[in-house]
Amino acid sequence: MSDRLITHLRHVDLAVPDFERQRDFYAGVWGLTEVADDSGISFLAAEGSPERYVVRLRRDAEKRLDLVAFGAASPADVDALAERLGAAGVRLIGEPAALATPGGGYGFRFFDVDGRTVEVSADVAVRAHRRLEEREAVPVRLSHVVLNSPDIGATRRWYEAHLGFALSDTLSSPRMGEVMHFLRCNPRHHSLAIAKGPHTSVHHVSFEMRGLDEYMYGTGRLLRAGVRMIWGPGRHLAGDNTFSYFLDPHGNTVEYTTELETLDEDAWHPHVYDFSRPEVTDQWGTANPMNELVAKESFNDPDRGVFVAPPV
Repeated sequence: MSDRLITHLRHVDLAVPDFERQRDFYAGVWGLTEVADDSGISFLAAEGSPERYVVRLRRDAEKRLDLVAFGAASPADVDALAERLGAAGVRLIGEPAALATPGGGYGFRFFDVDGRTVEVSADVAVRAHRRLEEREAVPVRLSHVVLNSPDIGATRRWYEAHLGFALSDTLSSPRMGEVMHFLRCNPRHHSLAIAKGPHTSVHHVSFEMRGLDEYMYGTGRLLRAGVRMIWGPGRHLAGDNTFSYFLDPHGNTVEYTTELETLDEDAWHPHVYDFSRPEVTDQWGTANPMNELVAKESFNDPDRGVFVAPPV
């Protein structure tokens, strides 16, 4: 897409009441590395990623999604996007400026159509990262984020129109209609997906592992540690990626995945997959069946941060 100004997903920022327990989970059994902390805020990196951090945790009285952050290629693109959004009537939280978070950079924040805070930045300093070793079962990078929306069609159209995302595939069923749109901002099948939910909230945050072995070793480590797995292990049809879904200490769904499909964007045509077919949700047939109880776990709590910018 010639006018696409978003390049990739940078990080997902969560606020939680039990900050220490949440930090211990992500910096411990989940396998991220804490790279900075300051007055109830923790910045956590993935060992294989050049991003300064992929998760930010903040202590707060209420659980909420603080923001989802995307990258842009240059400060000029950040400025161009801010001007485009402002002209279209999108509510900006602030004008583009220097960022004070680890890695610095230049960016701005705004509300999406559902009231989530979104950040776009460029010129963030690259973190020293490394190639993970065989059987090293910690996340390589942040893979994607899936967001719940009561009107997935409207949310999809907003991200297409304002941020240049493209539709990769859709999940639908005869009984429920459209239940998920997979959106991309680069050749990876999706960096963002919009799921049908009863309220605005996080559906899940996904982390990419080195390969199948590491994905399974990581899944096993979580199970042995007593972390509740709600669905998996299996392999989706849309995106062709593996999945193991767990709950973090505050009930957010987090995923280990690997082998997400890379598309030829010029030749790709979106599919509509029937979500009611078992081979669509899990090609392998190894995961527990998708049902209403599994789906309900990923509805999450209603987001308390809708149209309320995070304090930092």
